[in-house]
Amino acid sequence: MTLVRFLKADGEVDRVVEAEPGSVLLDVAQKNGQPLEGTCEGQMACSTCHVILSKDDFDRLPIESEEEDDLLDLAMHVTRTSRLACQIVIPDSDTPLTVKVPPGARDWSGR
Repeated sequence: MTLVRFLKADGEVDRVVEAEPGSVLLDVAQKNGQPLEGTCEGQMACSTCHVILSKDDFDRLPIESEEEDDLLDLAMHVTRTSRLACQIVIPDSDTPLTVKVPPGARDWSGR
């Protein structure tokens, strides 16, 4: 199992959970009460699952696709280490993955 540390927009730790390597970060986030809507249900057609990774984690994950990079242009509060949670596969790692939910993130789906 890989630990995933979810941070609130202010950087305070919200929750630390165990995630199965190979699972998708959006699914892990939604199952653990994070306010990521994922309107397109992981089809990479929106930016409602935008998250900000720590620099170290951003650097150790596979690079984002051009399509993902284009969709991030639509997200609010984008940083150099922003990604779409629907495109992040949880690595098999002893090092926790640190994920910040940006300000203004909302889950309007009622999960």
